[in-house]
Amino acid sequence: MKRHKYHYGDDPSQWGELFLPEMAEPKGVVVVIHGGYWRSQYGAELGEPLAKDFASHGTAAWNLEYRRAGNGGGWPRTFADVLAGIDKLRDIAGEHGLGLDKVVALGHSAGGHLAVWAAGRQRLAQLGAPDADRQLLRRNGDGEVHLTGVVSQSGVLNLGDAERLNLSNGAVSNLMGGSSDKYPKRHKYADPMSALPLRIPVYAVHGTDDDTVPLSQSEAYVGAAKAAGAPVQLLKVPGGHFALIDPKAAAYRKCRELVQSLLS
Repeated sequence: MKRHKYHYGDDPSQWGELFLPEMAEPKGVVVVIHGGYWRSQYGAELGEPLAKDFASHGTAAWNLEYRRAGNGGGWPRTFADVLAGIDKLRDIAGEHGLGLDKVVALGHSAGGHLAVWAAGRQRLAQLGAPDADRQLLRRNGDGEVHLTGVVSQSGVLNLGDAERLNLSNGAVSNLMGGSSDKYPKRHKYADPMSALPLRIPVYAVHGTDDDTVPLSQSEAYVGAAKAAGAPVQLLKVPGGHFALIDPKAAAYRKCRELVQSLLS
């Protein structure tokens, strides 16, 4: 297994690490986006075991770090970082013989939110970001890397409900710099529910014993997505919140199978 670290910006948290299998020119890439309720105390070390596991199974993995609330992130910088971090693959693909016709995001918890949100980047452009943040969130269309599928692992997929439920002691307001009452436009722009329907497949995988992100988060998103005609599926797997990122757990292995099917 080979690993290469690249920065996509000047901030210490703007980087990704590419894990490559021994096989030459792997097909497609999985972008691993870690969770932690968007807070700075949780970083890309959460995604590293997953990236290593994918590489050991023949898949190139891009373990993405980004600024979080508490270390320069939050709205809109966390969102801009995720887009820029995914787009960085365009710069390094040639060096490693990566094919970008299939790029799948695997996101856990808050990372699931960011993965599904990033998959809706084209539809989000129609919403229009708040004026003050539009320039930072605008990307160069020629350099964009578009996701072709997403596997959300107990993702926070309904931002409005997550705020109303006060998940993780106000994590949504902390991410967004204030409540939806104060900043309704930015909250709408940041909510994956706003970009429905996506035209790429999304698997919402959720642990049946998850007491960190309620199952209702995945259920609400999948229900709305299906009603809008999107290719989406809810999969309930045994285990709690962190079984989904434990390479030894059946819940994680199911996620790996889904990613591999999306890349095949």
